[in-house]
Amino acid sequence: MADPLLRLRGLTKAYPGVIANDDVSFDIGTGEIHALLGENGAGKSTLVKMIYGLVAPDRGEMRMNGAPFAPPRPSAARSAGVAMVFQHFSLFDALDVAENVALGMEDPPKPRDLARQIREVSENYGLPLDPSRLVGTLSAGERQRVEIIRCLLQDPRLLIMDEPTSVLTPQEVEILFETLRKLKSEGTSILYISHKLEEIRSLCDTATILRLGKKVDTCTPAEKSARELAEMMVGASFATPEARAHDPGAVILSVSNLSLPAPGAFGTPLRDITFELRAGEVLGLGGVAGNGQDELLAALSGERLAPAGTIRLDGQDISRANPVARRDAGLLSAPEERLGHAAAPNMSLIENGVLTAARREGLVSNGLISWPKARAFAEKVIAQFDVRTPGPGTAARALSGGNLQKFVIGREILQRPRVLVVNQPTWGVDAAAAAAIRQALLDLAAEGAAILCISQDLDELMQISDRFGALNEGRLSTIHPVAGLSIEKIGLMMGGAHDMEVAHVAE
Repeated sequence: MADPLLRLRGLTKAYPGVIANDDVSFDIGTGEIHALLGENGAGKSTLVKMIYGLVAPDRGEMRMNGAPFAPPRPSAARSAGVAMVFQHFSLFDALDVAENVALGMEDPPKPRDLARQIREVSENYGLPLDPSRLVGTLSAGERQRVEIIRCLLQDPRLLIMDEPTSVLTPQEVEILFETLRKLKSEGTSILYISHKLEEIRSLCDTATILRLGKKVDTCTPAEKSARELAEMMVGASFATPEARAHDPGAVILSVSNLSLPAPGAFGTPLRDITFELRAGEVLGLGGVAGNGQDELLAALSGERLAPAGTIRLDGQDISRANPVARRDAGLLSAPEERLGHAAAPNMSLIENGVLTAARREGLVSNGLISWPKARAFAEKVIAQFDVRTPGPGTAARALSGGNLQKFVIGREILQRPRVLVVNQPTWGVDAAAAAAIRQALLDLAAEGAAILCISQDLDELMQISDRFGALNEGRLSTIHPVAGLSIEKIGLMMGGAHDMEVAHVAE
């Protein structure tokens, strides 16, 4: 390995009731792409926060190019050459690209000079951007480019990337990888966090594996299979999700000509959405982020009532029904945004269980919550979906993203829905947990429920879906059986190609 750019020795960080990092030591070489792997709650986020100056270690030391490195704040880390692209973008829709880039710089140049630099750097690294474009008009992939270019303008020595491909199409992933390999060839080191293990195998030189806060192994990813990497992360083998042979039953959910205006200046309108969903079927809907996924879930769940079109559940028109009435009828949903939408951050898991399961699980009687029943329901979700938490009284915001996701999905599945609409069911979840969630969805379908799975993870959709469609600018493509679909055909569907073009590729 090249001489270490960053050396970590004995890093330890504890919070009340949990040791997030326990004596972690490893090196990141100059010009190396280094993967950081681990289950949700393994300590990855805490570790990169220490490197980026967001938290201070309790013990241990870091050295950058041989010199002590202990940034008290992110600005100090950036001054030392550390940049970070976060999983959640920190951009303002109403500002243009150049203005957003300037907000992330300590001493931004004059607007004209900054615009020139953005054009030059973005074109040089194969990520072209127009500095004058409003961020609200950009796709998810283009927004990520803004975050990356903002980092590259700082000329970083270490670039930290957290789940960078979760919002990208397969074509955009290849462009990103070309950029990262170019940075590597120029001597930039990259610390790469992802749950997509095939990406790790093709891109990364070295992988450090964390488990329960400890470093358990270091390996060369290309020399391991994705399954071996996953089992190193969890410390045990796990089953690959398997669908049972079945024939879909009667139509449960029927959506006809559903149209909905955009929720705001930067939202996406739904345009004449029509599909049917049968008992025992998993219908997968793909698409690049921002093409109507959130709006479709809101229209189906009743959060927004569509002025045009019809939604029927078991033959009953529920188009004007509110979310509570739709839940009573058996249409349940789990939105993409965990904190603030799927779960109330400051409420406990017990209380978050009550929020959606009060009526279906009989947790409320005569207007009063039965706290023993509510606790028992939360404990059941925690146990059956392996939610890593000190207990059901823990606030939702205290859980790692993956563990909160397991709770949210489990909370809905255990209510035995007739129809479950789920957006990004395994987003940010490690391989073992993702396999468990997908198997739970397949088991639910095997019991006769109908599932609409909206996801940007094409591997996931191909693994669990019976049929596949794609959303593009609020329009739904023709739906095809998954069997026989190629990546090229899927790419055309996601890009909004007409049926004639898709059919031509199929031939």
